[in-house]
Amino acid sequence: MLRTLTKVAKTLRAEGIPFALAGGCAVYARGGPATAHDADILVREEDAKPAVRALVAAGMRAAEPPEDWLLKVYDGDLLVDLLYRPNEIPVTDETLARAEELAVGSVVLPVMPATEVMISKLLVLDGHRCDFSVLLPFARALREQIDWDKVREATADSPYAEAFLLLVERLNLVEPKLTRDLAERSAS
Repeated sequence: MLRTLTKVAKTLRAEGIPFALAGGCAVYARGGPATAHDADILVREEDAKPAVRALVAAGMRAAEPPEDWLLKVYDGDLLVDLLYRPNEIPVTDETLARAEELAVGSVVLPVMPATEVMISKLLVLDGHRCDFSVLLPFARALREQIDWDKVREATADSPYAEAFLLLVERLNLVEPKLTRDLAERSAS
């Protein structure tokens, strides 16, 4: 995966295409568990097709996804998703500007903040995709890097996110919001 990320970064930078690492690879870059599933790369919609062309020219192969919010390429058997509208939220210059440069293996990459990665992962949850087993190690490993109030606010309309947030509170991974709110009231 690290070789693929290096290849993607080198290629996109050579083409002047701004990008940021998201998903499980961003979690890994921030100290969380490793992922071997795929690499999620955020790009602006206008850059998605040029990015695919550049990556194909660099030896990867394109795959036609059924979704209308990402494009896919493969580096051998490793999948790279080029996301330009995850969770129906367009990737903008402002989105990419929030990424932080971090060392990932032998390359420095722009990596999305842990809070935003958690929000994105929670907003994907629905009745067909509600597996907390991947999210729990992420929450445990990066809990100090996540602004949990921001996560609660951004995912307030999702009952699946609400259930996950209750679970991490009950597991004592994060302080329960109610407990914190009561402590703040009694201190003032």
